[in-house]
Amino acid sequence: MTCDYIENYELRNHTTFKIGGLAQRAFFPETTDEFCELLQTLNNPVILGNCSNVIVSSKGIEQDVILTSKLNKFESVNNILTAQCGVKVPMLSKEAESLSLSGLEFMIGFPGSVGGAVVMNASAHSQAVSDTFKSCRVFDICGKKVIELNKDEMHFGYRHSLLQEKNYILLDAKFELRPAPKEEITAIMQRNLDFRKDRQPSLVLPNAGSIFKNPPNDSAGRLLEKAGVKGLRQGGAQVWLGHANFIVNVENATSKDVSLLMNKMYNMVKEKYTIKLVPEVKFVGIKSKEEEDLWDTMLNQK
Repeated sequence: MTCDYIENYELRNHTTFKIGGLAQRAFFPETTDEFCELLQTLNNPVILGNCSNVIVSSKGIEQDVILTSKLNKFESVNNILTAQCGVKVPMLSKEAESLSLSGLEFMIGFPGSVGGAVVMNASAHSQAVSDTFKSCRVFDICGKKVIELNKDEMHFGYRHSLLQEKNYILLDAKFELRPAPKEEITAIMQRNLDFRKDRQPSLVLPNAGSIFKNPPNDSAGRLLEKAGVKGLRQGGAQVWLGHANFIVNVENATSKDVSLLMNKMYNMVKEKYTIKLVPEVKFVGIKSKEEEDLWDTMLNQK
């Protein structure tokens, strides 16, 4: 295998939550070919991008881990931006701005990478990945081959894409943007940044973004605030005082602390409104029996 790896890699250093145990082997491919070779040869690896919407187990991950942070190339041709899966989306947003291309302004404050943004059809401020998405290349784990998918084939929905249904791993994606005055694009991006500054914690307070998805025609943050979860604390994890749909790592929180706190939030909304919130963050790695039960409750809507 041509790609180097690091043994016993400390994953907490790589996550925006600053939570996570060891990966037995962590691979950092620098080219799409290296990435595909790893996907062909490793047995059921865990693929991680910028680790901005995941809770990595404090007990670590048993499988091999592939981190896409070095797959960070992008290019522009005729209003189409092509970006590898590891490109950080604020960087792509800034590139579009520099080219006077509109459509990615909403990404400016996101901490994630292109891979995660496409998988979950990230959205904000009335813009979504699916608005400008043209096509992508994915590696089909079952078929062991690279295939191309167009927008219609991606089954985009709210926080959803085909990549959540199939064992496909995003390699790169194309976004078709529209020319617009640069000053207009810059103004929209600044408004988006100002909005986020007031309503979302910066990564100075380690966090994983929104914890629960918005239910249909409602806001998870509103329901959680009305249920009285702001300021709740479990171990080193606390519900942010600025917005009830964020958990911040205030004192060396563990994945168990966050899971227990999420379960409290889930139950308080369920008891007050009989609404069962669905987690937006993903749990990755080894679950203790208690964590298994907590996530089973939230994911299976018990």
